[in-house]
Amino acid sequence: MTQPPLAVTVVAQGAMGAGVGRRLARNGVEVRTSLAGRSRASAERAAAAGMRDVEDAALVAVPIVLSIVPPSEAVATVERFAAICRRTGARPLYADLNAVSPETAARVAGIAEAAGMAFADGGIIGGPPREDGYNPAIYVSGAEAPRLAVLRERGGLDIRLIEGPVGAASALKMSYAGITKGLTALASTMMLAATRAGAAEALHAELSQSQPQLLAWFGRMVPSMYAKAYRWAGEMEEIADFIGRDRAESAIYDGAARLYERLAADEAGERREIAALEAFLQRGAKPG
Repeated sequence: MTQPPLAVTVVAQGAMGAGVGRRLARNGVEVRTSLAGRSRASAERAAAAGMRDVEDAALVAVPIVLSIVPPSEAVATVERFAAICRRTGARPLYADLNAVSPETAARVAGIAEAAGMAFADGGIIGGPPREDGYNPAIYVSGAEAPRLAVLRERGGLDIRLIEGPVGAASALKMSYAGITKGLTALASTMMLAATRAGAAEALHAELSQSQPQLLAWFGRMVPSMYAKAYRWAGEMEEIADFIGRDRAESAIYDGAARLYERLAADEAGERREIAALEAFLQRGAKPG
């Protein structure tokens, strides 16, 4: 028996949102989005991914809405969808897949549910889906989360259910990102400090000898961070909230947030610190 067509709304159209949208579209899902107020680059990514720009009423006339935005936009995004649902009476499942703390996830859930939407908590671990078939892991939790299994069965996404309440998936994302992106911040900090102090060559040589796997990891992760630093800054603040502001170690991630803010500005500007990081990582590289 032929299944009815499946339509899903995905906001927004960044690298991850467009990647998820493309994977869904390639598997026969109608992918809707909103380009209102978005950049030309966002519109181009959406078009390339097969995402269709629609009016507000059509955004919520779907069974599932996926929110994939920078952490700082998570609350504003659900508030927008809540307002649309109150006007139209639509009741989709709203899945927040953003890198936010469990506390922020609970706030988003409250806004969604007050407008009549069902809610699922989520967190994405890994990079955007790729043409070679790679998928990031999309962890989801909460009573409504099993409804997202259709995106695995019919949309080709790697949906992984966590047996836990709203906040469980966000807690996993915060913990994982706190390690991986926190380590990237720590490495960048010490590379820059060593460079300023004239110890860059010696530090690189020691890492090459005693921690070659770690240095290789830095060589992949640090350069890939530059264009994402603006978004990672907000994620570090969410991780600090997750740890608890009453705990001294949360300040580690406040510091990482400030670092990523500075690197984001540098990446868009003079690129002096970016150049210093590149020079550090390229030490010992064979020419050509």
